[in-house]
Amino acid sequence: MKISEIAELINGEILTGNAENGHLTKAFSSDLMSDVLTLETENTILITGLANLQAIRTAEMSDIDCIIFARNKKVMEDMVNLAKENNMVIIRTPCSVFKTSGKLYNAGIEPIF
Repeated sequence: MKISEIAELINGEILTGNAENGHLTKAFSSDLMSDVLTLETENTILITGLANLQAIRTAEMSDIDCIIFARNKKVMEDMVNLAKENNMVIIRTPCSVFKTSGKLYNAGIEPIF
């Protein structure tokens, strides 16, 4: 699924990255970044409510190219800058982590587990 399709589905706002790039097929929801580090992450979206630099750095280490911040979390400028440096897409959505996960699952995005 393209970034633009994902953002539209979850009423999301794309804060960084190209809306037409990438084809994402899997997602993982977590606020515990140590769990993210254990994943097979090819073409994966990270859905989280943890809006800080640690989430961006963890995604970078895990080769995750797209992060969705749920619950309209405020994304700080330093987070946006770090994501841009790493060619990551950041999407902010007003939906909860649960609702975001459900919408993406119903649209065909596969879970990691």
